[in-house]
Amino acid sequence: MTDTDTRTDSQAEIPSFPMKRASGCPFDPPPLLGELQSDAPVTRVRLADGRTPWLVTKYHEQRQVLADRRISSDIRTPGHPYHSGEDARPVSFITMDDPEHLRLRRMVTAPFGIKRVEKLRPTIQAIVDDLIDAMLAGPPQADLVEAFALPVPSLVISEMLGVPYADHDFFQENSRLMVSRAVSRSESAAGHQRLIDYLTELVGAKCVDPGDDLLSELAVRVNDGELTRGDVAEMGTLLLLAGHETTANMIALGTAALLYNPDQLALLRDSDDPAVVTSAVEELLRYLNITHNGRARVALEDIEIGETTVRAGEGLIMANDIGNRDPDAFDDPDRLDITRDARRHVAFGFGVHQCLGQPLARLELQIVYRTLYRRIPTLALDCDLSDVPFKDDAAVYGVHELPVRW
Repeated sequence: MTDTDTRTDSQAEIPSFPMKRASGCPFDPPPLLGELQSDAPVTRVRLADGRTPWLVTKYHEQRQVLADRRISSDIRTPGHPYHSGEDARPVSFITMDDPEHLRLRRMVTAPFGIKRVEKLRPTIQAIVDDLIDAMLAGPPQADLVEAFALPVPSLVISEMLGVPYADHDFFQENSRLMVSRAVSRSESAAGHQRLIDYLTELVGAKCVDPGDDLLSELAVRVNDGELTRGDVAEMGTLLLLAGHETTANMIALGTAALLYNPDQLALLRDSDDPAVVTSAVEELLRYLNITHNGRARVALEDIEIGETTVRAGEGLIMANDIGNRDPDAFDDPDRLDITRDARRHVAFGFGVHQCLGQPLARLELQIVYRTLYRRIPTLALDCDLSDVPFKDDAAVYGVHELPVRW
């Protein structure tokens, strides 16, 4: 049994986190994560600020931690890996604990329920078809990120929230700053604050003149004194960021992975079975798992994770990208196989904090992956894979550009 009170830096070199991918392997997690998963599945890592939380790399142990009520998501808690000071306010309910987390989450749950999201299918299909029409009407090459991957989820989440799509350049730029590892904390915070200011003003307008959208529903709660405009702005920032940044990267990165695996692309493109599309989405989510900062928590009590004792007040990070490549959970995990049952993946997390927007993300990806490759069957990379600019500088992994031709 490893005890945190006896382990010291002199006994073992502590690796830095996040870790680097291997050159030429853009779809795979950093190789050191795989080594740790085999040799030291619960081990210390060193963050940029010198703190040394525990890194959990095994799939089953990650689910154990994420479901444990003795583990806190609240970034105000000392010891949390991303703790930012006693008076720091969490970005939103995802970095809070119950009952505060549950109270706020329930306010935005209904619009992301499966039945309500399914009603968006015709709207999303029309958005996808219109964007493909525009691509086909122009030259036979494009940057798939700019022409397609970003606009699809941006249009969808803008309509859901009631945010004018005309302002999409503004929120995409500031969202990029929030998830970039290449900018300073002050630049990231400034991008966050600009979004908060923008949404605070927009919510104020909806308090006076509500529409048929999610921010207007929340504005009613502002008028009733249940929430402040700032509360809604924080929630809106989270939903805006999560609603387009993650899905846009999955569209582009998933396309790159399928073009790199033409046998899998052919299976998906040529099948008339909707279950194949559903399976492909789950497998791509497992295989790529684009959130690469891990899921951070802090222990409120002493807990046992495998052979390791984690003390109260110590931080933990669940590296979900390597968790989804655990051979104890998925056979031959480093192979992309859209026929496998990958529904147990942890790309959306696990437990009470699992991703609220997963029904919407799944629907968008199902429509995109079913439509794009059928309507443009000759789609191909317009450069070598080694020349694609992958987002090694961001917390949400993907590509900055994806040059394609047809």
